[in-house]
Amino acid sequence: MTVSTLKTEDTGPRRVSRSVQVAAPVAEVFALIADPHRHHDLDGSGTVRDVDVKGPHRLKEGDRFTVGMTQYGVPYKITSTATAVEENHVVEWQHPLGHKWRWEFAEVSPGTTKVTETFDYSTAKLPFVIELTGYQKKNADGIESTLTALAQRFETR
Repeated sequence: MTVSTLKTEDTGPRRVSRSVQVAAPVAEVFALIADPHRHHDLDGSGTVRDVDVKGPHRLKEGDRFTVGMTQYGVPYKITSTATAVEENHVVEWQHPLGHKWRWEFAEVSPGTTKVTETFDYSTAKLPFVIELTGYQKKNADGIESTLTALAQRFETR
């Protein structure tokens, strides 16, 4: 089986979205994304570390969680807040600087799920800084790597 093709989704200005179809039931994919302790298993950007995650294993709206990160070889921690969690449909969290990461899930057929990941910097405190530094493009690359790995993870089991 080959990995589903990534698609670019138009979700509005200052939002970078990609989607892929995953060979797994919605509930299984949702459970993976809704657990911040598993985010290092998904991360295609190489920035999420698997050490010292603090927070629940199943997010609900309002939950806070802290994840170890690394950028340019410098380790740090980020505490984010879950801003939307709808069972088997949406998981979204907000970074302290205001931007959001959103995951949406739609059943295509039993055992196949469309997964859309969005980096939404329309809510960021300084969105122009993201554009000046090119982080929207860097994050697009990370999303593509993450979704490709996610699809491969389920297709090779």
